[in-house]
Amino acid sequence: MKNYDIIAIGSGSSMNIVPAYLDRDPKFRAAVIDKDDPGGICLTRGCIPTKMLVYPAELLRLIQEAEKFGIDASIKKIDFQKVMGRMRSHIKPQIEGIRKGLGHSDNIDYYPVAAEFIAPYTLKVGKETIKSKFILLCLGSEIAIPPVKGLDKIKYHTSNTILEINKLPDTIVIIGGGYVAAEYGHFFSAMGSKVTIVGRNPQFLPGEETEISRFAIEQMSGHMKIVTNHEIIEAQSGMLGKKTLIAKDRKSGKTVSFTADEVLVATGRVPNTAMLHPEKSGIELDAKGWVKTNEYMETTQPGIWAFGDANGKHLFKHVANEESIVTYYNAVLGKKMPMDYHAVPHAVFTYPEIAGVGMTQAEAVKVHGETGVLIGFHKYEDTAKGTAMDADGFVKVIVSASDKKILGAHIVGPQASVLIQEIINLMYTPSGSILPLTKAMHIHPALSEVVERACGRFMSVAQYEHFQMHERGEAHVEPAHHH
Repeated sequence: MKNYDIIAIGSGSSMNIVPAYLDRDPKFRAAVIDKDDPGGICLTRGCIPTKMLVYPAELLRLIQEAEKFGIDASIKKIDFQKVMGRMRSHIKPQIEGIRKGLGHSDNIDYYPVAAEFIAPYTLKVGKETIKSKFILLCLGSEIAIPPVKGLDKIKYHTSNTILEINKLPDTIVIIGGGYVAAEYGHFFSAMGSKVTIVGRNPQFLPGEETEISRFAIEQMSGHMKIVTNHEIIEAQSGMLGKKTLIAKDRKSGKTVSFTADEVLVATGRVPNTAMLHPEKSGIELDAKGWVKTNEYMETTQPGIWAFGDANGKHLFKHVANEESIVTYYNAVLGKKMPMDYHAVPHAVFTYPEIAGVGMTQAEAVKVHGETGVLIGFHKYEDTAKGTAMDADGFVKVIVSASDKKILGAHIVGPQASVLIQEIINLMYTPSGSILPLTKAMHIHPALSEVVERACGRFMSVAQYEHFQMHERGEAHVEPAHHH
C-alpha cells in the first residue's frame, strides 16, 4: 500500500490546490487520479471548447445582419471541419501538456484510471491500493440520459461526443431546453444545420426570468425551432441512418414526431459518485447522490473535501475555482473561511447572450415581500450605443426597497456576460448596494450605459408587472418611476 500526503480525485480545479500544497515541503507526495482526459470537464468538453465554437457562430450572425447597416456582405463558405479543427488544435495540446506534466512530476503519481474507496481514507486505483488522510474529491459530474424507450438503440450524441464530429449534420434534434441545448442550438443553426430543440419544461431556459426566456425564444426562433413542454417518449432509427423522436405534449397529451440526421442529448448532469463507493469511507451523500459538504467544503469524513460539480451546488467552473480557494484556506492553511454563494453568476453564450446573478424576481419577492423589492429596467435600444448597434435586449436589476442592496440582476443582449460584471463586483462589497454604480460616471456612449440607466430609476413590483403587460401588448400602462 502506498501512502500519500494528498490524494486528488479529478484533475480539474483540484489542480489549484495540489501544486500549492506540494510547494510547502519538497518531501510531500501526491496522487492525482483521473479516469478521463486530464484538465477537468471545463477544458476537455465543456466551457472552453464550446466557446471556441460559439464565437464563429456569433461572427456568422453578425455578418448576416450587416445589411441593415448598409453593408453588403455575403458568406461564401463555412468550412465546418476547419471550425472544429481550430477548437481541437487549441484544446488537445493543453490536455497533452497537463498529461505530460502529471506524468513527469517528481512528487506526483498520476493514475489515469477509475478509483473507488475500499475503507476509510483508502482507495483502490487499478491494481494498487493507496491511502491518505487528506483527500480532495473533485469528481465532476456525468451526463444525465433520460429514460427514453429505444434511445439506447439509436446512435445519439452527448456533450462528450459532439465535439468529435467532422461533418455538419443537415438536421439535428436537441433534447433538453437548458444552457447546453441553447448554446449548441445557436452553434449548429449558425453553421447551417436545421435545428429543433425539444425541452420538457414549460419554459425554455427554465433557470432564467420568464421575460428573458420569452425574449430568447423570440430572437432564436428565427434560426431554429424551439419546442417547450414536450417529453421525448420514444426514439427510433429510420431510413438512411436518420433518427426519429416521438414527443408527447405534457399539456394536451398529443404526440408529435421529429426526424433528423443527428440527435444530441442535453438534459443536464447527474452525480457520478456511485462508482467511487464513498460510503465505504464514511462520506455521506445527499438524496440525489451529490457529496454532502459543510460551508467549509469538508465532507462528513474529516480530512476529505469535495468541491466543483461533486457537491452539486452550482455546476460552473468559476464556482469550482472559488470553492477550491476556500478548500485551500481551510484544509491547508487551517483557517475557518466559509464559502459564499450569495452572488453566483452565470452566462449563456447564445445569440443573444444571456447573463444572470443572484435572485430572480420571484425569489426576491418570496424573501422580502412584494413591497420590499424594487426593479430597475432598461432596454439596449434606448441608449446611444444600443441604437448605433441596432441592439435588442434589456437589463433588469432587483434591489431591496429599504437600502438598495442588490438582490439580483439579469441581462439579455450583446455582451451580457461582460456588462453584468459591474453589478457582480458590487455584490461583493460590504454593503452590496447599487448606489456606487449610480454615482459612477459611465462613458457615453458606451454599452455600459444600459446598466447605469437600469439602475437610475426603480419601480415597484406592481408597476413593473404592469409595464411588462404593456410590453406584451396586454395592457396600456406606462411605468411610474421613482428614484
